Amino acid sequence: VFNSLREQSEIARNGLISLPRSFRLDAWAEAWGTYCVSGTCEGMKRNFFNSLWMTIPATVISTLLGAMNGYVLSKWRFKGSEILFNLMLLGVFMPGQISLMPWAFLLGKLGLTNSTYGLVLIHVVQGISFTTLFCRNFYVSIPDDLIKAARIDGAGFWRIFRKIILPLSPPILIVTVIWQFTGIWNEYLFGVVFTSGQQQPITAALVALTAGGTTARAYDVMSAAVLIGALPPLLIYLFGGKYFVRGLTQGAIK
Repeated sequence: VFNSLREQSEIARNGLISLPRSFRLDAWAEAWGTYCVSGTCEGMKRNFFNSLWMTIPATVISTLLGAMNGYVLSKWRFKGSEILFNLMLLGVFMPGQISLMPWAFLLGKLGLTNSTYGLVLIHVVQGISFTTLFCRNFYVSIPDDLIKAARIDGAGFWRIFRKIILPLSPPILIVTVIWQFTGIWNEYLFGVVFTSGQQQPITAALVALTAGGTTARAYDVMSAAVLIGALPPLLIYLFGGKYFVRGLTQGAIK
């Protein structure tokens, strides 16, 4: 934080670990809008919004799909549902590196290489195992008699989901949204492999910035850029951290 507020000359003179003698925001403005990365002088602005347009849809879609999967696997059990759930759990323990080649083939076939849409698809599919696990374990604690009574009253699949399951879901949905948002925002591997240049998310752009081949590194701008990239997850935990802990605790108690 201090280095982002100091002048580059002061950092060169006093080192990276020292208190600033003066405060300035020029490095923040340069990191946001004018700093040159990979030959393009647009700062982190476009990469920041790439991450935003990637993270928000992927979080919402994967959370909703996980909620529906958890609802089906916990309250509409069918033959083989436990086997299907256990197979989905494999995705929780599967490292992303082993899926790079299949994703490269699929994105090429769909024409989604080097695009935010491709990253959204990847993170939705990669995240469904986690969101299904969270929601299914939470929904198991909802009494089956409640669902049976709704069926007797004539409620169908979607009506039960909308009128009963979703109103009881805020604790686990908050946990799932925070988990997915921070995980997708901070993800680096898929962004650097499947996108390039101004299509990259901010995590990949930050690595390109710090690995630039310049002789004199602008540590003030680098520090500001890193803080810009870290702000959304920090704000999520700052304002939603207590709800995250409350949701985990409530799920554990149930």
